Amino acid sequence: MERREIAVIGGGLAGTATALALAKAGFDTVLVAPDAPADRRSTALIGRSVAFLSDLGIFEALGSKAEPLAVMRLIDDTRRLLRAPTVEFRASEIGLSAFGYNVLNSDLLAALKAQAANAPQLERRDTAARSYRIEGERAVVELADGGSLAVDLVVAADGRRSPMREAAGIGLRKWSYPQSAIVLNFGHRIEHRSISTEFHTRSGPFTQVPLPGRHSSLVWVEEPKLAELYTELAPDKLSRMIEDRMQSILGAVTVEEPIQRFPLSGASVDRFTGDRLALVGEAAHVFPPIGAQGLNLGLRDCEDIVRLACESRDDPGARVTLLRYDASRRSDVRSRTIGVDLLNRSLLADFLPSQMARSVGLGAMRALPLLRQFAMREGLSPGAGLTGIPRSLRERIGRHET
Repeated sequence: MERREIAVIGGGLAGTATALALAKAGFDTVLVAPDAPADRRSTALIGRSVAFLSDLGIFEALGSKAEPLAVMRLIDDTRRLLRAPTVEFRASEIGLSAFGYNVLNSDLLAALKAQAANAPQLERRDTAARSYRIEGERAVVELADGGSLAVDLVVAADGRRSPMREAAGIGLRKWSYPQSAIVLNFGHRIEHRSISTEFHTRSGPFTQVPLPGRHSSLVWVEEPKLAELYTELAPDKLSRMIEDRMQSILGAVTVEEPIQRFPLSGASVDRFTGDRLALVGEAAHVFPPIGAQGLNLGLRDCEDIVRLACESRDDPGARVTLLRYDASRRSDVRSRTIGVDLLNRSLLADFLPSQMARSVGLGAMRALPLLRQFAMREGLSPGAGLTGIPRSLRERIGRHET
């Protein structure tokens, strides 16, 4: 049996980022994961996620592959009796050049893996982890290749079907929505000017997020039967439909392969920790692709477990450390879960008071700059709505302006 300080299970974005950060913090770290499949989806990295990845040298590696998100526009396209006014959230209004950056997941993972390959205290094992157990003062991770690792801390970033979570006996609450998401990238004739536009429709959000050049990503939430029909359309017909749905704000559209479709669902755990185990990313919470919450929350998981491990360097898997991690993640994840769920369900509701509440809320955002600025700061970093954006965070977000 081999001995290491920390084992990170899972080679996706959250797992690779966590392993890299722990190694850079000086821990003897092993990343246990086979290669992740190619992923042409994109992620809008917001606020603290930008700062965390910046400290790992990721944005320098990405260069022009990361597109700034300077404006976020909400358009009510529900065509209901009570419609909310169009609201624009501008980063310049809170003294920033951008809220964050949109990047293809494949480019982000490549940058993380390149940095990880050069981290002297990080080893990668190209195998899966079967399970883990506690032996004395250590956790023992059993590997698919027959080996085993004795570690102080296991960080499980092994996805929504996490074997580590199951081995720890941590309960998972799951739910689904009567919707599917169509996810794709597309080219367009008119410059996006670093503006992301979210159309609120009766079937769910229809969200365009800028990519470098005259390209954008799209998350289109729709009724399942219609989503299935649309993904089977010829590319030129689908392109024209998307242009129409976007009210031609970006001109002619050209859809790019692949076109993905999957049912909308969510999940949350009973607790974020087990004996010498911490859950991060989709092992701890699953979000529908609404509001750019999924990976951003996962990276805040990474940030918190690395910070707390550093504060307990002699034993990063100590019970008190993991209790602090559970407490730090619980309120953040719960508040974001409620927010995303309410937004999505408010679009589906035909109940007139629900329409009124949503219209009044967005109307207040448009009319009251202080309320709008509070919402923007809070979206960047939990707690910053009242306390303000820390100077260090401002500097690290603005550093990557292109």
